[in-house]
Amino acid sequence: MKVIAFGASTSSTSINKALATYAAGLIDGADVQVLDISQYSVPMFSEDVEKEIGQAEGAQAFLNDLAQADAFVISFAEHNGHHPAAYKNLFDWATRIDRNVFKDKPAVYLATSPGPGGAKSVLAAAIGSAPFFGGNVKASLSIASFYDNFDQELGKVTNPELAAQVQEVVAQLAK
Repeated sequence: MKVIAFGASTSSTSINKALATYAAGLIDGADVQVLDISQYSVPMFSEDVEKEIGQAEGAQAFLNDLAQADAFVISFAEHNGHHPAAYKNLFDWATRIDRNVFKDKPAVYLATSPGPGGAKSVLAAAIGSAPFFGGNVKASLSIASFYDNFDQELGKVTNPELAAQVQEVVAQLAK
């Protein structure tokens, strides 16, 4: 199984990318490719820009990479309760090319934050909108207080209860 994993953040130190990478690595026998969404350059979306340039090359490259997947592990960053602007912008461009971005392939949606909220607001929004964009969410999990529960040097969840929950949600991709 080819699994595409990414954190919906352009931060070079993204905790959501770290979580997605860790979770995808738990899938037995999976060929995991971790995407860095900062590599998909797109201008700020507007209909005027779209009329001027047509399809944004970065969005097409993103869709091409997603098309290689059998399944997804996505961890959503949260900025003020919403998707970060850079991810939302890339996603908006991608949906203008193909609204069915995720092609109904099985997915695990995750979210984390440094604080006690665990990015639950953006996770709920992502889950709620998934069916409109070909998202087939098999399981989801929010992890609060990332730095208290994840060892960045080792690249893994240290809280045994949360580690078991991550293992449980990614196991849903094999079903």
